[in-house]
Amino acid sequence: MANKEIPYKIYLEESELPRQWYNVRADMKNKPAPLLNPKTLKPCTLEELSEVFCTELARQELDDTTPYIDIPDEIIDFYKMYRPAPLTRAYCLEKALDTPAKIYYKFEGNNTSGSHKLNSAIAQAYYAKKQGLKGVTTETGAGQWGTALSMACAYLGLDCKVFMVKCSYEQKPFRREVMRTYGANVTPSPSMLTEVGRKINEQFPGTNGSLGCAISEAVEAASNMEGYRYVLGSVLSQVLLHQTVIGLEAQAAFKKYGEKPDIIIGCAGGGSNLGGLISPFMGEKLRGEADYEFIAVEPSSCPSLTRGIYAYDYCDTGAVCPLQKMYTLGSTFMPASSHAGGLRYHGMSSVLSQLYDDGLMTARSVKQTEVFEAAQQFARVEGILPAPESSHAIKVAMDEALKCKETGEEKTILFGLTGTGYFDMYAYQKFNDGVMDDYIPTDEEIKEAIDRMPKI
Repeated sequence: MANKEIPYKIYLEESELPRQWYNVRADMKNKPAPLLNPKTLKPCTLEELSEVFCTELARQELDDTTPYIDIPDEIIDFYKMYRPAPLTRAYCLEKALDTPAKIYYKFEGNNTSGSHKLNSAIAQAYYAKKQGLKGVTTETGAGQWGTALSMACAYLGLDCKVFMVKCSYEQKPFRREVMRTYGANVTPSPSMLTEVGRKINEQFPGTNGSLGCAISEAVEAASNMEGYRYVLGSVLSQVLLHQTVIGLEAQAAFKKYGEKPDIIIGCAGGGSNLGGLISPFMGEKLRGEADYEFIAVEPSSCPSLTRGIYAYDYCDTGAVCPLQKMYTLGSTFMPASSHAGGLRYHGMSSVLSQLYDDGLMTARSVKQTEVFEAAQQFARVEGILPAPESSHAIKVAMDEALKCKETGEEKTILFGLTGTGYFDMYAYQKFNDGVMDDYIPTDEEIKEAIDRMPKI
């Protein structure tokens, strides 16, 4: 089987679509620390989380013992419109790099939202609908999550209110219009519509916003409207759970051809796509069944894993959400308005933070111009214009392939191509015009935000 010729694209049959999500927490010896109630500083209960999230999603958030959770048939039927997604062998990139390495990518851009975000959006919208809610509120950075959620809500007949990080709202007007086409109400954040938005504007005049700001506004908005709940596109354990369809499909596709990756790479902002890609493989490592090298790639402008601290922090700038133990730059850290809007979050998933702290994965930060150089090279040989976020993983995958060229090792590399960059042409224009910069926060800037963190 291992000698079978590998096609450019490995497709699974519809019948091979995963029927369960995989919960990596069940196999973790060191469980992620519990979420804390911001008022009592005690672990959040199901009842408390259900005031913010749908009850079933709150239950999934707290479940760190059940290894597999059934995917409802209604969600499976929606998945069938664009899944299973292909696992692609990057033959042309291998040739361009003249590397003995085998390079694969799991492509998640085969849907109108253009990214992996739809995998969790439909799940969260489904549970909201099942609970009898009128609608949901959320935040979005680059816009992929807001687009995906607006699609899912339109499909199920739910109202959708999106707070979009201000710099992305201005840089990506077409992404905003896709959301509106699907019926979503889109507001630039921080806004003057919420109490927390007004406070942030007062504290940081002229701010470009951040995911932390937008989260605070979305939570406040949901709490002030009857029949609404807040939903989140990354960071939370429930979101990583839904995204494991990515890794489960990749795992099955490799097994079809007797292959196995040596290195698995994903971009890291809040952690949803990286967690979804690596979880099934990480489960094998945790159970002692196989070994892999996992690499998280984050922007140098917002380096939570590589320069942050591991501590309890607020998940949002307004300090209204539960506290989470994670690698963080501080909830008041305002990242530069980089073009990878989906990676501009001050913290990292508690699951990935625990795995990183346990030494089960590594992390690297890369500069913006390096990322776009890699994106351009990939686009020219592989025929897909990648999202800026995805291009962080491309950059390090290429680095690893070039290392193989130097050493002669024939390693197999897998990275997550989380989405397409066709709504990111403003960023590509900046790169092509040679006016893109590489802002890297100083130690003093990071220390200032960390010093403002709660002392727990």
